[in-house]
Amino acid sequence: MVTHPPLRLGVNVDHVATLRNARAGERPDPVRAALVAIDAGADGITAHLREDRRHIRDDDMARLKAEISRPLNFEMAATEDMLRIALATKPHAVCLVPERREELTTEGGLDVVGQHNLLAPFIARLNDAGVRVSLFIAADPAQIEMAARLRAPVIEIHTGAWCDAVVDGQAARAETEWQRIVAGAALGRSAGLEIHAGHGLDYATAEQIAGVPEIAELNIGYYMIGEALFVGLGETVRTMRAAMDRGRTKIDRHNLQSRSGRA
Repeated sequence: MVTHPPLRLGVNVDHVATLRNARAGERPDPVRAALVAIDAGADGITAHLREDRRHIRDDDMARLKAEISRPLNFEMAATEDMLRIALATKPHAVCLVPERREELTTEGGLDVVGQHNLLAPFIARLNDAGVRVSLFIAADPAQIEMAARLRAPVIEIHTGAWCDAVVDGQAARAETEWQRIVAGAALGRSAGLEIHAGHGLDYATAEQIAGVPEIAELNIGYYMIGEALFVGLGETVRTMRAAMDRGRTKIDRHNLQSRSGRA
């Protein structure tokens, strides 16, 4: 029997909007995708409103907040315009991410050490509004410790470097990045932070990282939307959920074996 708290799955619907925007129309609708994902077992929905509006649009955020029954995680850059929209939308959570217009996707974590003076008032205003703040950062001790000092209740560990190394078959690099994630999750939890993770995860890496007991939530988008083209979004969410549950179960099996060995 699984006794460890289940791992939450947040489904990112950005790239449903990417496909829609290719024809500048209304379909496929990211809100419909969110509802399908929730029906299939997603615990929440993530959407990144970029400054250039390359995928998610302002009205998508408003509709997601109004129409979905699970928590909305609003990814955004730390700008006054985005803060204004977030405070008006009042999502369950805001994840502050770095953003450069020329990047294809979010390439790294926030530099909360170098930008703490910029980030502090954003975090304070969102906290005061009852919006849970997450900081998307690398599994770096200095960044994690600063996140705790800034009173952000959550960090999301950027898993992209690890996932890229796994896909590229770079075993040594993958192991180094994996150990950074494991150590970072433990450090963050010991500092009182809730730990999330995301970026580049697929079924196999999601199953592996689900075995890290400090991690409470995974946010996954691009891979799942790609898989959905072949098997449907509902089936993709169910398969991802099953992979995560298998990984989570291994924690309890390990703990049970450890207790049995000590008996």
